[in-house]
Amino acid sequence: MSDYILQMKGIKKRFSGVIALSGANLMVKRGTVHALVGENGAGKSTLMKVLIGLYHADEGEIIFNDKHVNISSIHQALNLGISMIHQELSSIMDMRICDNVFLGREPEIKVKGFINDGKLIKNTADLFESLGIKGISPKEKMSNLSVARLQMVEIAKAVSYNSDLIIMDEPTSAISEAEVEMLFNIISSLKKKNIAIIYISHKMDEIYKITDEITVLRDGEYIGTKPTSEMTRDMLYTMMINRDLKNYFVKSKREIGNEIALEVRNLSCKGVFDDISFNVKKGEILGIAGLMGAGRTEIVESIFGLRKTNAGEIYKSGEKITINNVADAIKNKLSLATEDRKQFGLFLELPVKQNVSICYLSEICNKLLLVKKNKEIQKVTDIISALRVKTPSLAQFVKNLSGGNQQKVVLSKWLLTSPDILILDEPTRGIDVGAKTEIYNIMDNLTKQGKAIIMISSEMPEILGVSDRIIVVRGGKITGEFAVEEATQEKIIKCASY
Repeated sequence: MSDYILQMKGIKKRFSGVIALSGANLMVKRGTVHALVGENGAGKSTLMKVLIGLYHADEGEIIFNDKHVNISSIHQALNLGISMIHQELSSIMDMRICDNVFLGREPEIKVKGFINDGKLIKNTADLFESLGIKGISPKEKMSNLSVARLQMVEIAKAVSYNSDLIIMDEPTSAISEAEVEMLFNIISSLKKKNIAIIYISHKMDEIYKITDEITVLRDGEYIGTKPTSEMTRDMLYTMMINRDLKNYFVKSKREIGNEIALEVRNLSCKGVFDDISFNVKKGEILGIAGLMGAGRTEIVESIFGLRKTNAGEIYKSGEKITINNVADAIKNKLSLATEDRKQFGLFLELPVKQNVSICYLSEICNKLLLVKKNKEIQKVTDIISALRVKTPSLAQFVKNLSGGNQQKVVLSKWLLTSPDILILDEPTRGIDVGAKTEIYNIMDNLTKQGKAIIMISSEMPEILGVSDRIIVVRGGKITGEFAVEEATQEKIIKCASY
């Protein structure tokens, strides 16, 4: 028996003449955690879709469990012993947890075709217990769960197939630190059972903590594989983006005056947050730190008119403004790039052009409310060129872009409205290190133009590396404020923790 559970050799894949994979390789040993890394668009997702049968490779071979295989469907992959936890969750929200976990594999009573509901619930409960997942009832409806708990259910579902190989695509993107530790415990127990894990993540701390080997892809090509212990971070970054990454966080030396762009006074939303007061100056990046569920997103949603408040005032450049809805916010030159770009920030089934121009239609429509096509094309072309959005054309569907380019489309949409204040909620979540640097560069350039930026981030290095000033939110209240020069990770964690 070979040491390798999986060998993918010379995998090539083209889409309409565009090369997505050009001789990609992946060799995964039994009972190990193998990181697959690369920038967005490097080919990681395409390679995994070939492995689970969503795509068929144009060239190359796959050897799984010492047998040459030709995987043509997800069902076949599951039967072979390959399962995947997708970054975009695919739960059926109106069904119970137990129904989702064992969908299509429900235990039956003696009369064929009738589900043994008691056994279904027990099997799910036993599965959760074996994985150390607590506080989730198998009978609970999926729609009642938080994103973090939905992710834990997806992980349990993948494990339930008794697979020899499990692919985990950004499994910690929406779960808390405690749940991350739970996931790592699950991974350790799976390794002991000689199950292999392919781990895809942009979080370098996780990769170095949990993985045994790292494979790097770049522009669809195989760059190399090394044991994690032998791969320094500088080496990994260079392999990923083919350039030195000494200046990871982009922040120019800039003079921030005393002119306040936006001020919030005593803002409250009953049961969510209370007595929130802060300001952001022109040319400043104000970071908002805090743990998941602290109320950060709810605060900025209220400022942007997405959530009703019961007290408080908002001032822009010293003048009181009223924001009852999103239209009011846009009218007052505010913008909000939401935390979940795919659900709330983009129309995935529409082209780049419509996604970028959607908030600018009033400026490019004639008196009959018909879009001036040439003006729309010119405006969209100018802004996506300025932000270096990589897309074959304006007609490309946004769903086909990489995560980093999707995020730049979101920014393009809002920058077209010429905002004075940009609110960015987790602006680099789920994008690679190279794309992050590009986003930081865009933010830096905007502050040079006098724009004020409010940035929520759960990544401590990002908060400390990008912000000029930091406020910390805990339990719906501001518990700390620091100039970045005096801020430390320890101080922020102390203010964020109970």
